Amino acid sequence: QVRLVESGGGWVQAGGSLRLSCTAARTIDRSIFSTNDMGWYRQSPGKSRELIAAESSGTMFISDSVKGRFTIARDDAKTTVYLQMNKLKTDDTAEYFCNTNPPSVTFGHGTQVAVFSGRGTRVTVFS
Repeated sequence: QVRLVESGGGWVQAGGSLRLSCTAARTIDRSIFSTNDMGWYRQSPGKSRELIAAESSGTMFISDSVKGRFTIARDDAKTTVYLQMNKLKTDDTAEYFCNTNPPSVTFGHGTQVAVFSGRGTRVTVFS
């Protein structure tokens, strides 16, 4: 079973940017990127997972909710898919996943994006 691994999430202030990456856990599975349309999905708390960006032979689909702010791209070797997220809003807070479009493998763990407004306050937890 192909396993995709997402990375690049984190905490960011509204208006900021993040770039998410998606690659295959095993080198032998990297052909999934060159043989399939790829997409980025997200799931916000209490909501269903939704497709927000997809790429097919250089043609991009971007959902209205992120249009003008997010772009999807693959690297030249087609072994990684990126999601560039600019002008982030608090509504963009979600778990982000990659998969083929339509999905054909089990969704991975995703990468969490949390967008906060204001200056925030740092909380440190000691264990």
